[in-house]
Amino acid sequence: MKHRSRAESKQQQAYIATVVAALKHDPSKLAIIRHNLAYYRQQTFLKKGFLLAIERFDWVFAACNDVDEICAQICADDYIGKRLRRYPLLYKGVLNETM
Repeated sequence: MKHRSRAESKQQQAYIATVVAALKHDPSKLAIIRHNLAYYRQQTFLKKGFLLAIERFDWVFAACNDVDEICAQICADDYIGKRLRRYPLLYKGVLNETM
């Protein structure tokens, strides 16, 4: 059985581009993503794919702490980049001015 990869919608691409721009403008917003990871990690019932995305984000944060490198990894056209972009809930609050 072949696994077909799902193409990202224009709306999803635009959202991720806006999130990346917000992170580059204000690197302190990486704390919002870390908070979201901690919040969703505590949830009892999550899809395996969502859990993998959290784990991959943990890897990215462990590997680097530079906002440009993290943004490059989010935008990368590789397995990890695609996994990080698949779940917009991980970026909840990044575009809001208040938290």
